[in-house]
Amino acid sequence: MTEQTADLTAPDAAPAVADNSRKVFIKTYGCQMNVYDSTRMSDALARDGYVQTEEMDEADLVLLNTCHIREKAAEKVYSELGRLRDMKKARNGDGREFMIGVTGCVAQAEGAEILRRAPAVDVVIGPQTYHRLPEALQRARGGDRVVDTDYALEDKFEHLPKTDKALIRARGVTAFLTVQEGCDKFCTFCVVPYTRGSEVSRPVSQIIDEAMRLVDGGVREVTLLGQNVNAWRADGPDGREWTLGDLLYRLADIPGLERLRYTTSHPRDMDDRLIAAHADLRKLMPYLHLPIQSGSDRILKAMNRRHTADDYLRLIERIRAARPDIAMSGDFITGFPGETDADFEATMEVVKAVHYAAAFSFKYSSRPGTPGADLPDHVPEKVKAERLERLQALLIEQQKAFNESCVGREVSLLLEKPGRYGGQLIGRSPWLQSVIVDAKDERIGDIIPVRITGTGPNSLYADILRGV
Repeated sequence: MTEQTADLTAPDAAPAVADNSRKVFIKTYGCQMNVYDSTRMSDALARDGYVQTEEMDEADLVLLNTCHIREKAAEKVYSELGRLRDMKKARNGDGREFMIGVTGCVAQAEGAEILRRAPAVDVVIGPQTYHRLPEALQRARGGDRVVDTDYALEDKFEHLPKTDKALIRARGVTAFLTVQEGCDKFCTFCVVPYTRGSEVSRPVSQIIDEAMRLVDGGVREVTLLGQNVNAWRADGPDGREWTLGDLLYRLADIPGLERLRYTTSHPRDMDDRLIAAHADLRKLMPYLHLPIQSGSDRILKAMNRRHTADDYLRLIERIRAARPDIAMSGDFITGFPGETDADFEATMEVVKAVHYAAAFSFKYSSRPGTPGADLPDHVPEKVKAERLERLQALLIEQQKAFNESCVGREVSLLLEKPGRYGGQLIGRSPWLQSVIVDAKDERIGDIIPVRITGTGPNSLYADILRGV
């Protein structure tokens, strides 16, 4: 799954409650799955008397929901824990409860080592067991220091409380919905199979139930999540095995669910049914994140991607034939062990052939325990950085060109949240761009036609078409 280096803020706080309620602050690092997990942890804690706050200083419980995809991720967590240790000491001196928890992929990878290195931590919870967080906190209040990183035998989604409609409404008109977790691909650069486990698909009934509750709470657009979301497989109500394409057709029938997306996909799992869904379903947005990582067949083999650059390019052609207006996004790694100048140039050629609307790109980061860490011929940091700079310059040029190509076009816009200035709203285009329009707050949640009038560094500008 796509992992991002920037910290992502916790979901919007719950509505105001009594002052004597416990408050939890969740700091979320990394990918969209972690954002979803933070939301579900907040829901699970609600039954334990916690409400969410966006201010760490007023929290009774601080959770660090961590990401392990980049180098030195664990050290960043320990640095943050040092600051929280001092906060806990001051709070306890005043006689107030203050608890610290580490969740997510660093928790899974480090386990009891976190308790050894950071004595202020009360609980360590892995990604598969966050539904057991309230019980772990209760044990911690009794004096235990809890590590729960075993892969749960029970279905964690089945045990999570259903999100309150008012809380769904407070979180906005777009939402993530996890349908698949884990990875069986074992790319040699990636820790996900070791921190998230093998591929597990969520049952159809659970997905449909959650989607309908989200819509009932005012959500207009749902993004299906998975480390390899298009590897999703489950028994359908018609008695046959469904794939992600089948699930999308079913979700598209839900009244009020106006937009669908999914991320992150693996090229090997992009089947005919899913491609057909892009052709048939207007609710499925014309934007696809499909990582390739490298354009060199030699490096792709070393990465254990099990596809070639030509396989990928021919797949893109099929997808674009099905949905001509689709915009592509991707992931790239520069400086994988053994990467030569020629290998890097092959990556640049793939980028030039595809013309991406957006992309994530990183220097190779050696992760202990992955096969890539033991490969010979590691690329010097300076060379990795130089290649990344060239790659990002090309990707930024392509993104700018795509945004400029939208100027003058009439598109549908989901009005999502207030803008920086009064009288402005920020909407989401079909291609996941932020678009600024003049509109009143009460229109949030509307899907309206607009004409794109200009581009900025991080967003587009548009006028609402007359009569809307």
